[in-house]
Amino acid sequence: MIGDEEDPPYERPPLSKEYFAGDKSFERILIRPAAFWTDRKIDMLLGRRVASIDPAGKLVTAGAEQIAYGKLIWCTGGSPRVLSCNGADAENVHAVRRRADVDAMMSKIDSINHVTIIGGGYIGLEAAAVLSKFGKAVVLLEALDRVLARVAGEELSRFYEAEHRAHGVDVRTGARMECIEVTDSKATAVLMADGERIETDLVIVGIGIVPETAPLTAAGAAGSNGVDVDQYCRTSLPDVYAVGDCASHANSFAGGAQIRLESVQNANDQAKVAAAHILGKEEAYKTVPWFWSNQYDLKLQTVGLSTGFDQTVLRGDTVTRSFSVIYLRDCKIIALDCVNSVKDYVQGRALVVAGAEIAPQRLADSSTALKDMAPVSLESAPQ
Repeated sequence: MIGDEEDPPYERPPLSKEYFAGDKSFERILIRPAAFWTDRKIDMLLGRRVASIDPAGKLVTAGAEQIAYGKLIWCTGGSPRVLSCNGADAENVHAVRRRADVDAMMSKIDSINHVTIIGGGYIGLEAAAVLSKFGKAVVLLEALDRVLARVAGEELSRFYEAEHRAHGVDVRTGARMECIEVTDSKATAVLMADGERIETDLVIVGIGIVPETAPLTAAGAAGSNGVDVDQYCRTSLPDVYAVGDCASHANSFAGGAQIRLESVQNANDQAKVAAAHILGKEEAYKTVPWFWSNQYDLKLQTVGLSTGFDQTVLRGDTVTRSFSVIYLRDCKIIALDCVNSVKDYVQGRALVVAGAEIAPQRLADSSTALKDMAPVSLESAPQ
């Protein structure tokens, strides 16, 4: 196992949640204790970055060393997308992708008061929730007209905007920044396109990732947005597999579109598919996607993919802070976003898998459990 971090394998989702908040130590987010790898005679080459792959000779070059392989699994994820403006490389401009990123921010947390977060996706919102808990003055800048615009419907976006504002976060949508002002190598302000100057002690950038696939594509692997894999996670290179954030695959829950899924569920499930195939078992990847996010006392659980939805149904009331947004495409249920609503999340999974057609009026009736809603003819449903 080769990795460019010095740390053994650990869970990344807690980096913007429990680990950042100090609720979990690093030992508690390790995937396995150190002895696990040793006992199973798994060699770990840490702090090594793969520079190239020779698919003909079946060799991986990492630093000055060449490692031979019979089968290769590429699970590198991605690197944080960086800003292209002046000041983006200041020493107090951070991402939330690695343990070292969070440790660097936490080492100076007591000496900062004002934080600017660029990007209103889950990473940015989760970081804002943690920093709000620490009593920091947080400004969150989102270039689009709402947070979570790429992954959720407007009901969920507006709910989270209101929640963060209620906790003191200055959420700004449609925000256009110009550059980062730097003094003595440190960011001191974010300059906006309209001339406003937002003073800051720390900048967090959460604007997505760039898949880490350069050595694979240089070796001839197919793929433009990540590396393309088939239903068994095989790349176009012989005996080379790819899984996780960097793997682009045709997903049945996205209407067969070629996509990358940036979630721990996808990485784990694709890893099982690749391992099974290497062991001679052809078990195609077809797991329903799921995702979660913790912000304040809110637990969001998502099942399915809402991409391409043409209708939403609000189940429950956002005022109660326990509700679900159900996404439909061509009258079929394709996804649910469930906020503090575990029962809907658990029961809604089967409806997503089945692509169930249930009248929107029935779905909105939160007095009836989703598991008790048998599909009905939409033509006969009350209007």
